[in-house]
Amino acid sequence: MSTTTMRRTALGTIGLAVTATLTLSGCKSGNEEAPPAAPSSPAASAAQPGAAGSPDATASPSAAGSEAPAGAAGTAKPGQSFKIGQTATVPFTYGSTKGTIALTVTSIEEGRPADLDPLKLGDKVKGMVPYYIHYTVKNVGTTDLAYSSVGHIKGLLPDGGEANGVSVIGTFEKCKDDALPKGFTNGQSQTSCAIAMAPSAQVKITGAEYWGEPYSTVGNKALTWK
Repeated sequence: MSTTTMRRTALGTIGLAVTATLTLSGCKSGNEEAPPAAPSSPAASAAQPGAAGSPDATASPSAAGSEAPAGAAGTAKPGQSFKIGQTATVPFTYGSTKGTIALTVTSIEEGRPADLDPLKLGDKVKGMVPYYIHYTVKNVGTTDLAYSSVGHIKGLLPDGGEANGVSVIGTFEKCKDDALPKGFTNGQSQTSCAIAMAPSAQVKITGAEYWGEPYSTVGNKALTWK
Protein backbone atom coordinates (compact mmCIF):
# COMPACT_ATOMS: atom_id res chain seq x y z
CA MET A 1 0.00 0.00 0.00
CA SER A 2 1.44 3.38 -0.97
CA THR A 3 2.01 6.21 1.49
CA THR A 4 -0.71 8.27 -0.21
CA THR A 5 -3.24 5.44 0.07
CA MET A 6 -2.43 4.89 3.74
CA ARG A 7 -2.86 8.61 4.42
CA ARG A 8 -6.25 8.70 2.71
CA THR A 9 -7.38 5.63 4.64
CA ALA A 10 -6.36 7.22 7.94
CA LEU A 11 -8.16 10.44 7.13
CA GLY A 12 -11.29 8.52 6.17
CA THR A 13 -11.25 6.68 9.49
CA ILE A 14 -10.94 9.94 11.41
CA GLY A 15 -13.81 11.46 9.44
CA LEU A 16 -16.14 8.62 10.44
CA ALA A 17 -15.45 8.93 14.16
CA VAL A 18 -18.33 10.27 16.25
CA THR A 19 -18.04 11.13 19.91
CA ALA A 20 -20.59 12.59 22.30
CA THR A 21 -20.85 14.02 25.79
CA LEU A 22 -23.87 14.26 28.05
CA THR A 23 -24.28 17.96 28.89
CA LEU A 24 -25.95 18.69 32.20
CA SER A 25 -28.44 21.53 32.29
CA GLY A 26 -27.50 24.61 34.25
CA CYS A 27 -27.68 28.36 34.26
CA LYS A 28 -25.64 30.01 31.55
CA SER A 29 -25.75 33.34 29.80
CA GLY A 30 -24.52 34.77 26.54
CA ASN A 31 -22.84 33.05 23.64
CA GLU A 32 -20.05 31.01 25.19
CA GLU A 33 -18.83 29.28 22.05
CA ALA A 34 -15.66 30.45 20.32
CA PRO A 35 -15.75 30.52 16.51
CA PRO A 36 -13.52 28.03 14.70
CA ALA A 37 -11.00 29.14 12.10
CA ALA A 38 -12.55 29.55 8.65
CA PRO A 39 -12.04 26.32 6.66
CA SER A 40 -9.81 26.34 3.59
CA SER A 41 -12.42 24.56 1.48
CA PRO A 42 -16.14 25.24 1.02
CA ALA A 43 -18.43 23.72 3.62
CA ALA A 44 -19.93 20.40 2.55
CA SER A 45 -23.47 21.23 3.60
CA ALA A 46 -25.69 23.35 1.39
CA ALA A 47 -28.25 25.87 2.53
CA GLN A 48 -31.73 24.44 2.62
CA PRO A 49 -35.02 26.28 2.42
CA GLY A 50 -36.83 26.87 5.68
CA ALA A 51 -40.18 25.41 6.59
CA ALA A 52 -42.82 26.94 4.37
CA GLY A 53 -45.95 28.39 5.86
CA SER A 54 -44.60 28.89 9.38
CA PRO A 55 -46.29 31.99 10.81
CA ASP A 56 -43.99 34.78 11.94
CA ALA A 57 -44.48 35.90 15.51
CA THR A 58 -42.18 38.87 14.98
CA ALA A 59 -41.26 40.96 11.98
CA SER A 60 -37.84 41.29 10.40
CA PRO A 61 -35.92 44.53 11.05
CA SER A 62 -37.46 47.30 8.96
CA ALA A 63 -34.22 49.04 8.03
CA ALA A 64 -31.94 47.08 5.75
CA GLY A 65 -28.51 46.56 7.26
CA SER A 66 -29.55 47.30 10.85
CA GLU A 67 -28.52 44.50 13.20
CA ALA A 68 -30.93 45.29 16.02
CA PRO A 69 -30.35 44.47 19.71
CA ALA A 70 -32.88 42.42 21.67
CA GLY A 71 -36.02 44.37 22.42
CA ALA A 72 -35.64 46.62 19.37
CA ALA A 73 -38.62 46.96 17.05
CA GLY A 74 -39.26 43.69 15.25
CA THR A 75 -37.03 41.52 17.45
CA ALA A 76 -38.02 39.03 20.12
CA LYS A 77 -37.97 40.29 23.69
CA PRO A 78 -36.15 38.36 26.45
CA GLY A 79 -38.52 35.82 27.98
CA GLN A 80 -40.93 35.88 25.04
CA SER A 81 -42.85 32.65 24.31
CA PHE A 82 -43.83 31.17 20.94
CA LYS A 83 -45.81 28.25 19.68
CA ILE A 84 -43.90 25.50 17.88
CA GLY A 85 -43.81 26.57 14.22
CA GLN A 86 -43.69 30.29 15.00
CA THR A 87 -40.64 32.38 14.11
CA ALA A 88 -38.63 34.67 16.38
CA THR A 89 -36.40 37.34 14.85
CA VAL A 90 -33.33 37.63 17.05
CA PRO A 91 -29.98 39.44 17.06
CA PHE A 92 -27.19 36.91 16.65
CA THR A 93 -23.58 37.01 17.81
CA TYR A 94 -20.87 34.44 17.10
CA GLY A 95 -17.42 35.60 18.13
CA SER A 96 -16.89 38.91 16.32
CA THR A 97 -19.70 38.18 13.84
CA LYS A 98 -22.98 39.99 14.46
CA GLY A 99 -26.18 39.66 12.46
CA THR A 100 -29.90 38.97 12.63
CA ILE A 101 -31.59 35.61 12.21
CA ALA A 102 -35.13 34.28 12.04
CA LEU A 103 -35.27 31.24 14.33
CA THR A 104 -38.09 28.69 14.16
CA VAL A 105 -38.48 25.56 16.28
CA THR A 106 -40.41 23.41 13.80
CA SER A 107 -40.95 20.17 15.73
CA ILE A 108 -39.94 18.05 18.73
CA GLU A 109 -39.57 14.37 17.86
CA GLU A 110 -39.36 11.53 20.36
CA GLY A 111 -36.55 9.09 19.66
CA ARG A 112 -35.56 5.70 21.04
CA PRO A 113 -32.86 4.94 23.62
CA ALA A 114 -31.20 2.64 21.06
CA ASP A 115 -30.64 5.67 18.79
CA LEU A 116 -27.78 6.69 21.07
CA ASP A 117 -25.86 3.42 20.78
CA PRO A 118 -23.44 4.81 18.14
CA LEU A 119 -22.49 7.60 20.56
CA LYS A 120 -21.32 5.07 23.19
CA LEU A 121 -22.59 7.02 26.18
CA GLY A 122 -23.32 3.82 28.11
CA ASP A 123 -24.71 4.10 31.62
CA LYS A 124 -24.61 7.89 31.49
CA VAL A 125 -27.92 7.84 29.61
CA LYS A 126 -29.39 4.64 31.07
CA GLY A 127 -33.17 4.96 31.39
CA MET A 128 -33.23 8.25 29.44
CA VAL A 129 -35.07 8.87 26.18
CA PRO A 130 -33.69 11.18 23.46
CA TYR A 131 -35.82 13.85 21.84
CA TYR A 132 -34.83 15.72 18.70
CA ILE A 133 -35.56 19.44 18.54
CA HIS A 134 -35.71 20.44 14.88
CA TYR A 135 -35.27 24.11 14.05
CA THR A 136 -34.65 26.39 11.10
CA VAL A 137 -32.25 29.33 10.92
CA LYS A 138 -32.70 32.04 8.27
CA ASN A 139 -30.38 34.99 7.74
CA VAL A 140 -32.53 38.13 7.72
CA GLY A 141 -29.68 40.59 8.27
CA THR A 142 -26.94 42.01 6.09
CA THR A 143 -23.97 40.08 7.52
CA ASP A 144 -22.62 36.88 5.96
CA LEU A 145 -22.89 34.34 8.80
CA ALA A 146 -20.80 31.66 7.06
CA TYR A 147 -19.27 29.05 9.40
CA SER A 148 -21.13 30.37 12.44
CA SER A 149 -22.79 27.94 14.83
CA VAL A 150 -26.21 28.79 16.23
CA GLY A 151 -26.86 26.11 18.86
CA HIS A 152 -27.97 27.27 22.34
CA ILE A 153 -31.14 25.19 22.04
CA LYS A 154 -32.32 23.21 25.07
CA GLY A 155 -35.30 20.98 25.76
CA LEU A 156 -37.88 21.84 28.41
CA LEU A 157 -39.55 19.38 30.81
CA PRO A 158 -43.26 19.52 31.77
CA ASP A 159 -42.44 21.40 34.99
CA GLY A 160 -40.50 24.04 33.04
CA GLY A 161 -37.10 22.69 34.02
CA GLU A 162 -34.28 22.29 31.51
CA ALA A 163 -33.52 18.87 30.09
CA ASN A 164 -30.00 17.52 29.79
CA GLY A 165 -28.56 17.54 26.28
CA VAL A 166 -25.99 15.63 24.27
CA SER A 167 -23.08 17.41 22.58
CA VAL A 168 -21.90 15.53 19.48
CA ILE A 169 -18.57 15.87 17.68
CA GLY A 170 -18.98 14.40 14.22
CA THR A 171 -22.14 13.51 12.32
CA PHE A 172 -25.09 11.93 14.09
CA GLU A 173 -27.58 11.02 11.38
CA LYS A 174 -30.59 11.13 13.70
CA CYS A 175 -29.97 14.76 14.60
CA LYS A 176 -27.55 16.77 12.46
CA ASP A 177 -26.17 20.01 13.87
CA ASP A 178 -23.92 21.59 11.26
CA ALA A 179 -22.26 25.00 11.18
CA LEU A 180 -23.80 27.47 8.75
CA PRO A 181 -22.35 26.97 5.25
CA LYS A 182 -20.21 29.26 3.14
CA GLY A 183 -22.15 32.17 1.66
CA PHE A 184 -24.86 32.20 4.34
CA THR A 185 -26.11 35.65 3.36
CA ASN A 186 -29.49 37.37 3.56
CA GLY A 187 -32.33 35.01 2.63
CA GLN A 188 -30.32 31.80 3.08
CA SER A 189 -31.73 29.21 5.50
CA GLN A 190 -30.69 25.92 7.04
CA THR A 191 -32.35 23.26 9.16
CA SER A 192 -30.62 21.95 12.26
CA CYS A 193 -31.27 19.78 15.30
CA ALA A 194 -30.51 19.59 19.02
CA ILE A 195 -30.71 16.55 21.30
CA ALA A 196 -32.63 16.80 24.57
CA MET A 197 -32.76 13.95 27.08
CA ALA A 198 -35.94 13.04 28.97
CA PRO A 199 -34.96 11.52 32.34
CA SER A 200 -37.30 8.55 31.83
CA ALA A 201 -39.93 7.16 29.50
CA GLN A 202 -42.62 8.62 31.76
CA VAL A 203 -41.38 12.20 31.33
CA LYS A 204 -41.76 14.02 28.01
CA ILE A 205 -39.87 16.90 26.46
CA THR A 206 -42.66 19.42 25.98
CA GLY A 207 -40.87 22.51 24.72
CA ALA A 208 -37.60 24.14 23.73
CA GLU A 209 -35.70 27.30 24.60
CA TYR A 210 -33.03 29.46 22.97
CA TRP A 211 -30.59 31.17 25.30
CA GLY A 212 -27.94 32.57 22.95
CA GLU A 213 -26.70 36.11 23.53
CA PRO A 214 -28.38 38.48 24.36
CA TYR A 215 -30.95 36.08 25.85
CA SER A 216 -30.27 34.00 28.95
CA THR A 217 -31.62 31.20 31.11
CA VAL A 218 -30.94 33.43 34.09
CA GLY A 219 -34.07 35.25 35.22
CA ASN A 220 -36.28 33.48 32.66
CA LYS A 221 -34.92 35.61 29.81
CA ALA A 222 -34.61 32.78 27.29
CA LEU A 223 -36.98 32.46 24.32
CA THR A 224 -39.29 29.45 24.58
CA TRP A 225 -41.38 27.34 22.20
CA LYS A 226 -44.19 25.04 23.34
